[in-house]
Amino acid sequence: MGELAGLGIDAQPAVWDDPSKAWSGYDLVLIRSAWDYHLKPAAFASWLTRLEISGAVLWNPAAVLRANADKSYLKALEAAGVAVAPTLWVSAGSSANLDALLDSRGWDEAVVKPVVSAGAYRTSRVRRGDPAGQIALDEVLAHSGAMVQPYLPEIAAEGEWSFIFLGGEFSHAVLKTPRAGDFRVQEEHGGGTVRREPPPELLAQAREAAIAGPGPWLYARVDGVRRGRELLVVELELIEPSLYLAHAPGAARRLALAVKERLSAPRPSPTR
Repeated sequence: MGELAGLGIDAQPAVWDDPSKAWSGYDLVLIRSAWDYHLKPAAFASWLTRLEISGAVLWNPAAVLRANADKSYLKALEAAGVAVAPTLWVSAGSSANLDALLDSRGWDEAVVKPVVSAGAYRTSRVRRGDPAGQIALDEVLAHSGAMVQPYLPEIAAEGEWSFIFLGGEFSHAVLKTPRAGDFRVQEEHGGGTVRREPPPELLAQAREAAIAGPGPWLYARVDGVRRGRELLVVELELIEPSLYLAHAPGAARRLALAVKERLSAPRPSPTR
């Protein structure tokens, strides 16, 4: 918040589901760390609706957050020509057989996760013929839809790229790697993060993915792996991504300037 203060902006931290907050009293609401939204998606969706009705200015906008909350947005990216990780979509409550799903694609290993998830929540690496994989899939399907993707060996070999865009422009990129023996790259699971200058062809593809997603947005993060000269997009994060500002000098100020620019824009009328 120091960069915001340096621009004359009074920023106050607040919890999204705090019932005492009068959100319309703020000139702008910036979502940064609503990292529990996936645990109570109905409440989060209701909160977005209340903000819209109140006329509160939200970034990223509520419509963008709704579109990005369910990872089936990957279907729209793929339809737009973005290379995304192959995915099998399984409806909630179904009795899908994991081995049959893997056989249908010729996958020996895969990753199972909920369609609404964050921070590798209920995400498991599974193998054909291992009963633990079916248990993991059943656990997800008992609560939500599931997505099954092939295990991407590039994550262990090189890592997962994250491209951060602020105010509509590319800011910086980091490379995230899992700890030995794991597949999760998040720092809370022992993963490591370093800043890297991305290959131009990967950056161009990441930019195309960000543009193809729902918008407008103040911030965006494109995650993917390098396969040859192609970026295989794993996720487009528009709700509460870590932006790794500490890894890029000047990034926090770029975000603050983008916030200031939107503060100066005309305030929309409340939705009726």
